[in-house]
Amino acid sequence: MPAVQPVATAAAAATVPATAAASTAAATKPAASSGGGIVLVKDADLFKSEPNPSWFGNEANPAPGDDASWTNSNWLKSRFHFSFAEHRSGRSNFGPLRVLNDDLVQPNRGFGTHPHANMEIVTYIVDGFLTHKDTMGTAETLTNGDVQFMTAGRGIRHSEHNLNKQRPLRFIQMWFLPRRQGLPPNYGSMKGDASARRNKWHHILTDVRSDVDDTDVPIKINQDVNMFVTELEAVSYTHLTLPTIYSV
Repeated sequence: MPAVQPVATAAAAATVPATAAASTAAATKPAASSGGGIVLVKDADLFKSEPNPSWFGNEANPAPGDDASWTNSNWLKSRFHFSFAEHRSGRSNFGPLRVLNDDLVQPNRGFGTHPHANMEIVTYIVDGFLTHKDTMGTAETLTNGDVQFMTAGRGIRHSEHNLNKQRPLRFIQMWFLPRRQGLPPNYGSMKGDASARRNKWHHILTDVRSDVDDTDVPIKINQDVNMFVTELEAVSYTHLTLPTIYSV
């Protein structure tokens, strides 16, 4: 499988942590004057959360070896890049980026209905199938390379599940602080374009205030953020320059 490199850029930041061991990276573009780049954070430096299945409405984990489709002993393994949930130490944010979790969800498990408010939430599906349902009536299943985005605003409730009984789900979820609170809730998604991200940067997200055409950048959120994604072939030595079309 190609190495997936989702990249978020934020005008308020110079670099954002990345999960090197999991072959994921989130980074801001380098400032024109500094010549900065991507900063990798080792897997060993990340907090690993494996919550009790009942906390999110799941059945108990199967006994070790009882289900060959499971790749982890617990239903969820989440790598936190920032202070979040039970992890109360370390970085709290980076610019507007408040949460960056690399989640591995086992087959037929997920997050039961829960609330969000005043946050811009972006989820990139790395592998598997993510089924989303919310109180606005949205219900859809997304897969590799697809992206969902949500303005929680005044308040929204949703669930996220891996309903596939044979295949684990991996996704990267990012929460950005919105430009202002109390926004109307909104949900959207985009289908991934493998050809657009194969060994090159694909610009998938920008600021709602940007004058970039929706056909060029399909996702717009309520914050000064730009996101690029690429899939690098394992045998490829392609040199990619981080886009510098936006100045800090």
